Amino acid sequence: MTTTTGHAIVVGAGIGGLAAAVGLRRVGWDVTVLERAAELGEVGAGMSQAPNAMRALAELGVADEARAVGVPTGSTGNLRRPDGRYLQRARPGDPLALLGFHRADLHRVLLDAVPADRVRTGAEVTDVRQDDAGVTVVAGGTEHRGDLVVGADGIRSAVRGRLWPDARPPRYLGRTAWLGVVDVAGLPGDLTGSVTLGQGRMFLIHPVARHRAYWALLTTEPAPGVRYDDERGAALAHVGGWHEPVPDLVRATSAGAVLRTDIHELPPLTTYVRGRAVLLGDAAHAMSPDRGQGAGHSLEDAVVLAHALATAGTVEAALARYDAERRPRDQATARGARRDGAMTASRAGQAVTTAMIRLMPAALWRKGVEPDGNPTWRWQPPRLPVVPRTS
Repeated sequence: MTTTTGHAIVVGAGIGGLAAAVGLRRVGWDVTVLERAAELGEVGAGMSQAPNAMRALAELGVADEARAVGVPTGSTGNLRRPDGRYLQRARPGDPLALLGFHRADLHRVLLDAVPADRVRTGAEVTDVRQDDAGVTVVAGGTEHRGDLVVGADGIRSAVRGRLWPDARPPRYLGRTAWLGVVDVAGLPGDLTGSVTLGQGRMFLIHPVARHRAYWALLTTEPAPGVRYDDERGAALAHVGGWHEPVPDLVRATSAGAVLRTDIHELPPLTTYVRGRAVLLGDAAHAMSPDRGQGAGHSLEDAVVLAHALATAGTVEAALARYDAERRPRDQATARGARRDGAMTASRAGQAVTTAMIRLMPAALWRKGVEPDGNPTWRWQPPRLPVVPRTS
């Protein structure tokens, strides 16, 4: 049985926010989710989840549903040069450590685990107030009262903006990305998953559900906000002469479906907690995508927060425990991702070096640790004391 229960207001209905709602409900809390968008859904791109994230999904009770919409990807083992030569190849018999997902599919798994009447759309947060008894969130002109507010509203978090006025703004990391999801029927080349490294550029392929593949091209860009009338053509200009299926994947993606995003991170916060407000996911630790851990750490956050609230005795003690457990791990991974991204983006000399190969995910997975000794994929979630619910 939980030692604290109450009503939590979760701001943000992305993967992290919904995971928080699922976790809190599992330990007996009532939850209201506020989403500023008029309609629910995730951007139509792909992602992968490592074993640590899958364990978090299991503790949230949705691992089977997630596995049903995910596809094993060999990108942890297949490292290539632009000419197609394999610098590292998945070993025969290796288990595939990652599952590839369309973001919308994993989002739907979590959304289906939250009752529809607990999620409010068109609810943009304009104010967050606290007093000794709880919190008040003003969203869409309506006041919502609760015992706790969870800011899971992304890198430009409204909750962080209201209650962490001293926090530094997101910083640009000098890189940009093109993303796409495409039907791969009939396309030549290895589509089991790979990472191709060139000078200052990286091309990632993950298979995702329903005979589709997700691709991402990351390259350097001195300033954010640079855009082209033909983004697909701009991406193809970087990889048009690369090995199959890299250029074919870009060409096969409709021009309007190629997404563009500049890579930012959130400078480290000194605390995730202000009173009865707590930050989770990108609102707390948005990071470079180079270790594929952004969403995974959001899932971890959700489990640790739910466990702390279920076992710590008071909300204040629970949030202090959550901050102490999550912030060092999140920020260590963010530092590592930034270093990896800087190495990949380097244009000096031969981009693919022996050192880079040693730092690629397959080697990390076999060792079970990151280069700085911080365990990532071996993370084990706390067990949630599940409370039966009638609603």
